[in-house]
Amino acid sequence: MDNRATIHGNDSDGQSSPVGRLAATVERLRREVRTAQAEADGRALIELAKGILVERLGCGPAQASRQLAELTAQAGVTPLEFAVEVINQASRDRVSEVSSAFLAATADPPDGHSSAVRLRTAESGALAAQDTQAVADSLLEHALTPLGAEAVAIWALGADGSLALAGSAGFSTAEAGRWRHVPPGVTTVARRGLAERTGQWIRSLSEIGLPSIGQHHHSDGGRVAVPAETGGRIHGVLEIAWAAPLEPPPPQIVRQVEALAELCAHTLETYALHHPDGAPHPRVLPDVSELMDLADGLHDPALVLVPHLDSDGHLVDFRIHHVNSRFLDPAGRPRGVVSGALLLEAYPMAAGQSELFERMERVYATGEPFRAHRMRLTALVDDVPLAAVADINISRHGGSVLLIWRIEDETARLASLLQHAQRLGRIGGFEENLLTGEITWNGQLYHLYGRPVSDAAVPLEDLPAHAHPDDAIAIGRFLRTLLHQRRPASTAFRLQRPDGVTRHIRIVAEPVLDSAGQLYVVRGAYQDISAHHWTEVALAATRDQLAHSEQQASERNRLTLQLQHAIMPPTRAPLEVPGLDVAVRYRPAETQHLVGGDWYDAVVLPSRLVLVCVGDVAGHGIEAATSMVVLRNALRGLAVTGAGPGQLLSWLNMVAHHLTGAVTATAVCGLYDPENNTLRWARAGHLPPVLVRGSDAAPLPLVKGLLLGAVPEATYEEHEVQLAVDDTLLMYTDGLIERRDRSVEESLAQFLTIARAVPPTLDQQLDRLLTHSRSDTDDDTCIVGIRVAGGAVGLSAAPPPAAS
Repeated sequence: MDNRATIHGNDSDGQSSPVGRLAATVERLRREVRTAQAEADGRALIELAKGILVERLGCGPAQASRQLAELTAQAGVTPLEFAVEVINQASRDRVSEVSSAFLAATADPPDGHSSAVRLRTAESGALAAQDTQAVADSLLEHALTPLGAEAVAIWALGADGSLALAGSAGFSTAEAGRWRHVPPGVTTVARRGLAERTGQWIRSLSEIGLPSIGQHHHSDGGRVAVPAETGGRIHGVLEIAWAAPLEPPPPQIVRQVEALAELCAHTLETYALHHPDGAPHPRVLPDVSELMDLADGLHDPALVLVPHLDSDGHLVDFRIHHVNSRFLDPAGRPRGVVSGALLLEAYPMAAGQSELFERMERVYATGEPFRAHRMRLTALVDDVPLAAVADINISRHGGSVLLIWRIEDETARLASLLQHAQRLGRIGGFEENLLTGEITWNGQLYHLYGRPVSDAAVPLEDLPAHAHPDDAIAIGRFLRTLLHQRRPASTAFRLQRPDGVTRHIRIVAEPVLDSAGQLYVVRGAYQDISAHHWTEVALAATRDQLAHSEQQASERNRLTLQLQHAIMPPTRAPLEVPGLDVAVRYRPAETQHLVGGDWYDAVVLPSRLVLVCVGDVAGHGIEAATSMVVLRNALRGLAVTGAGPGQLLSWLNMVAHHLTGAVTATAVCGLYDPENNTLRWARAGHLPPVLVRGSDAAPLPLVKGLLLGAVPEATYEEHEVQLAVDDTLLMYTDGLIERRDRSVEESLAQFLTIARAVPPTLDQQLDRLLTHSRSDTDDDTCIVGIRVAGGAVGLSAAPPPAAS
């Protein structure tokens, strides 16, 4: 059932009643009005196209009408669509670009009109409108409703940054009345649209939580707020509301909305808001001459700038229209050189890091003034950049911009710099006229004395009365040098202030003589050196403590070295074993604080077996050295039992874990039998011995064995090797081969290369190994070498063992 049947209730034929006939008549008249308006808009575009043909073809109106009809028939489109195409080809404006892009990009609504037609129709309606309210109606009807929009608002931007509702469509009258004015600083959707040239495209109004017109009825719908800009100047904002959430639009839609915003800018530029009498009033722009008078009345340098647009109407620069009499050019150029020039020609660096030109563009676009303190200005003179610091004030007045800059005075800047330097250095200056008794103090000196500025200054002769009594002699010497000997003088004393605080002060002064050589003025400065004094005291105490610590460390290292050298001298007397040469070498660390726990031993046991071993306790210093002594002596005592090397290392592991504070160490232990030239050996986490036989050198097989002290109990695998005449066996600690820049395998390979060269004696061979060692860790080094001599019993020529 339709609305009329519902309204008339039981009257099944609503049109038979007087009320039904009246409603039908109103609806018919409304459709006729809409149809007439659409036909009028279409006729306006067709007539405009005829005018273009008259101008282009040089014919009369009748001939242009026939020509338009013929071309329309040939193109196979409607007269209105062809008229829009003619207008687009002739105008080449932004609407033309957007219309052309839309011809194949968007679907047409049921009315059959293309997007280009709708856009030109909206433009025609906006140009014919007498106020922004009519523009809003035209935009919503012709261009925005086909896009699914439900309402539109046109906001005018005030000089103070406020927003006023210049026109709206789709919103209720009550809602428009509530939003007729938005004060400056209030963040709304429309104001957010001023932040970027592309505006704000909001999916849903409820998601951002910003207030806006119609927010209660369109809270879940999308919003678009685009700045209405023309000629580089923003005149307001075009805000569009949708009932449903807005998905990301295609570029064609974005360009169409921007083109509509530009139409609004032309209207806002031409007409002001509605006057209370309902009649629109043209926007009145202040005369440039009034702005020039304003600039001439200022005490600061000022420039009156007018926008300079290109052929497309875009802002590219500002023309310096007027320069007031107080103008000071940073480069020192006269006013006549600057006046009349383009801003970027006179000051090309304004578009650089200072961002001055960007700020001016923003002020001209939005009308919001800009102020900056101590902005750096740079001018190019003969390609040389000259810089100055100035306070900047930029404001828009009508269609012009007023630029005021106050270049910082050098004298005032230096005076301010001096004041800050005195404050940071806690320095107070004074000058005393000895003839008149006039004394001048600066504010910092009153602060040092702890006295108000209203108090009288203290003469130099009264200085002892304000100082600690123990400093009287030093102050007396200072005054005699200054006043009687008339020479510059300085001294330090303790100032006792009225508030009971004592400060350490240093005073420096010089005499000033007149033309006759008489002393008449003394000037100088006080400096609070309390922090410096207490710092010196703390430093002196720290130096004493550091010297004591260094002495303790030196004594500790000396004792450690003495202990180490006493137990393991760098060389020792040869070991008397028939048929065997034994030699040892010990090289302590080059740096005393790296004294480590490396150790060696070579001794003939009661069983006539020869014990040879090397070891390395983890760590450095006295702890490592004492742990090394314990392990070395323990191994000597355990070896008397006649146990094998594996059992000896097992017992030594228990000693390391339980009896020495859980130290860890590595070791190689060997028992040599001179009767049959065999060596039984075992290792605890240490590098295996190296056997040198003939021209070959290779490490012995890598038997299993955990480092000492890691676990309470451990077993160690033994290995036996048969030695031949002239065979040399080398045991060493890692200080001989370790390098920071290469792996252990690489260092061992280099060590084997050196070991293959066998000098005549074993001592020479060990010395050669120490000399050619390329270790760079500054660690201790121990080497034990045994060589089988000729003539010994049981010698064999077994091949060297395979390297592991």
